[in-house]
Amino acid sequence: MKTGTHGFIADRLKQAREARSLSGISLAKMVGISRQALSQYETNKSTPSPEVLARMAKALNLPPIYFTRTLDLLPQGTIFYRSMSSATKTARKRAESRFSWMRSISLYVAQFVTLPRAEFPDLCLPNDPLLLSDRLIDDAASSLREYWGLRMNPISNMVLLLENKGAVVARDQLGAQTLDSLSEFVHEEERPYVLIGTDKGTSARWRFDAAHELGHAVMHASANPKSVSKPELHKLMEDQAHRFAASFLLPLESFGDELFSVSLDAFLALKPRWKTSIAMMIRRARDAGFLSPDAERGMWVNYARRGWRRGEPYDDTIEIEEPRLLRRSFELLLDHGLQSTADILSSLALSDTDVESLSGLPRGFLQSYGKVGLRQLYSNKETWRSNTEFAEPSAPIIQLHRNKGITSGREP
Repeated sequence: MKTGTHGFIADRLKQAREARSLSGISLAKMVGISRQALSQYETNKSTPSPEVLARMAKALNLPPIYFTRTLDLLPQGTIFYRSMSSATKTARKRAESRFSWMRSISLYVAQFVTLPRAEFPDLCLPNDPLLLSDRLIDDAASSLREYWGLRMNPISNMVLLLENKGAVVARDQLGAQTLDSLSEFVHEEERPYVLIGTDKGTSARWRFDAAHELGHAVMHASANPKSVSKPELHKLMEDQAHRFAASFLLPLESFGDELFSVSLDAFLALKPRWKTSIAMMIRRARDAGFLSPDAERGMWVNYARRGWRRGEPYDDTIEIEEPRLLRRSFELLLDHGLQSTADILSSLALSDTDVESLSGLPRGFLQSYGKVGLRQLYSNKETWRSNTEFAEPSAPIIQLHRNKGITSGREP
């Protein structure tokens, strides 16, 4: 009689299946077992034989050790989804699984790397979203800019700003057009984790997603988790995060002064500087009282006539804001010989493609590093320059723990 696999963890199998957006029937067919057998494995009523486990690992593109590795005990907060009301349960489960993997990656590198100190102040806002007025939201955006010393200039890079202030950010395909991003504020660490979906959108859209999740972090971190599950309250909190993002990215003190007329042509002229969508500028002008309801409706009609619902001008020229914190952490570990690629993959028990995707590493980086080294992997090393025209968040400064024998690790 075949024996099962010692140490097999049922929750690992379920997490892996959900991360790949597979139904139980689909995975069972791929592995060549019955749906009932797979259900028995997922409910911990039996364990697969080593042969079956190997086939499951191959089907799910994960190393066999993944299924015997204890799940990380991650401090939990409230997870906020953008577009949750229209997302399927399968899409949310996939996003949650990959979000958990991203947090595990962060936990791993934190053994060696001192991440930037979290700087997300308590703005003394009501915990109940029903008590958050539009004015309180706009004031919160202004107060946070002041706290971070950003003045009222355009934000040059929203993602790097978040990373500099202690957030952990990743970009990944969430496998659904109905999910834009998700985030979680972990009180034990006083830092948010943000996962931005890249299935659709543009640089301006993803930049707004980052600001949207920042809104949740500063306004809703202490909200009752049950509120998120109630459709009417969820919609309210989403609308509040939208308003915060628009107010944070387009402060009226400066954006309003530069707006020479409330028109599509004026918004178009300002888009390369402020790096936000024209659609968001329209909504910001409406919220600020610059547009009457009739004028706004007319502007949306004109917006559609210009074909901008399919894509706006400059969408393909504004640079995509890539996270650098996790990527740079792995570069430091490898470059200083603290971990090998084999050490990394063994410790995380994930596939190299998953680690690369969730850490912002180039595709094939972990397989190629051992052959050519870090310097040769980047033919054109990135440089970071200050830009006095913008409120410039420099690339995140991270440090390897001093007890590892290394001091600082600024982006080159």
